[in-house]
Amino acid sequence: MSDAPEGDARERLKAALWFAIGKMVDEESLRRNRNATPQFIGALTEMVWSQIENVAIDLESFSQHAGRTTVTTDDVLLLARRNSDLYGMIKDFVDRQNAAKAKTGTKGKGKGKATRQR
Repeated sequence: MSDAPEGDARERLKAALWFAIGKMVDEESLRRNRNATPQFIGALTEMVWSQIENVAIDLESFSQHAGRTTVTTDDVLLLARRNSDLYGMIKDFVDRQNAAKAKTGTKGKGKGKATRQR
């Protein structure tokens, strides 16, 4: 059974997501003096998991369409294009990272657009 290791990894990831979401919900519940049921946390986890799966499929499709096997920041920006606030935050982050790399002269891994220094 080749699906067993993949299924185990999937379940571990989902459990980690459940834990992280539960922790955030607990913190927010305490801050707001509210209660959240385990069913709410479970439903929220399922919704977030479904969204993560959709995002992963879209990112993979964008990179394949561009003829790449690796997802890049361009794919993430393309995914965020319909949410202008999210797009702006991601674009600002990417621009700051690129500026920091240019300043230190480090290059990223992979087959990205490399610039030559002469």
